[in-house]
Amino acid sequence: MKRGEAEGPMNDLSLRARALWYAGRGQAELREAALAAPRPGQALVRTLWTGLSRGTERLVFEGRIPACEGERMRAPLQEGDFPFPVKYGYCAVGVVEEGPDGLKGHEVFAFHPHQDRFVAEASALAPLPEGVPARRAVLAANMETALNGLWDGGAGPGDRIVIVGAGVVGLLLGYLAARLPGAEVTLVDIDLSRADIARHLGCAFQKPLDAPGEADIVFHTSATAAGLACALACAGEEASVVEMSWYGDAEPPAPLGLAFHSRRLKLVSSQVGQVAPSRRPRWSRRRRLRKALSLLADDRLDALITEEVAFADLPTALPRLLTQTAPGLATVVRYE
Repeated sequence: MKRGEAEGPMNDLSLRARALWYAGRGQAELREAALAAPRPGQALVRTLWTGLSRGTERLVFEGRIPACEGERMRAPLQEGDFPFPVKYGYCAVGVVEEGPDGLKGHEVFAFHPHQDRFVAEASALAPLPEGVPARRAVLAANMETALNGLWDGGAGPGDRIVIVGAGVVGLLLGYLAARLPGAEVTLVDIDLSRADIARHLGCAFQKPLDAPGEADIVFHTSATAAGLACALACAGEEASVVEMSWYGDAEPPAPLGLAFHSRRLKLVSSQVGQVAPSRRPRWSRRRRLRKALSLLADDRLDALITEEVAFADLPTALPRLLTQTAPGLATVVRYE
């Protein structure tokens, strides 16, 4: 072979990747770029699956990330700045093609945008534990959010727990809470098709008008004003309502009149960007991620993934997938 000819996948000229970019309001496209060969301590990952974050990526797609929150809302390996153009996403699972001996050939999770292969620091990759297939592992970021929310709320054995909003995060919260000994867990949603999966995960289910009251702790995940009002109505005397929704640039009304003060309710925010204060002295983000991945070792959780889309079709599918009324739960992106 002559000097300068390609010698395999590690030659800089042969390392190409395609990534999804949010290019403008309601517009997305695949862009090709060169990848630098991995340096010592880095790994080249071929992507198998990514997960679409319907809530956050809808706000990105619509250009609704407030300027004042732009830095805090950056994904760990994001490129570009809000509003556009931006390469965004944080649920990637792939196989290490080149890298340290302990990782090469292993399937890993990374907080990386939608891209068919990428180079990352080996320390930013989390190997998948036994019993967690690559397709299901894209739920790791959602599981982290649910775990952190449960910590923020302080739920314990025997508690009467209500979760308003049976989306992916709400269902994972229910799944975790239902494993607390003696806990009575009810998921509440206007979409009655979520009832079967709620019960499948060990929870009761009710529509908002029948939501139980006198809860010890309530979690709200629906990102709607009506959902927040329902959550407050479900709370018992001096109970906590944990707000896990993020509304972007919207300013939803919060019904803090009537008996909110006399019942001495607590409204608690929960955000996954930091480990919950009750765990922060002992838990790093990496420890939390590893635990979230291990908690996915349950075949029942496959029911949360309701649609697959090919990576090549993602730009044209996004307007449908990211509408407020899109059916189903989690969407995964399949890489050929």
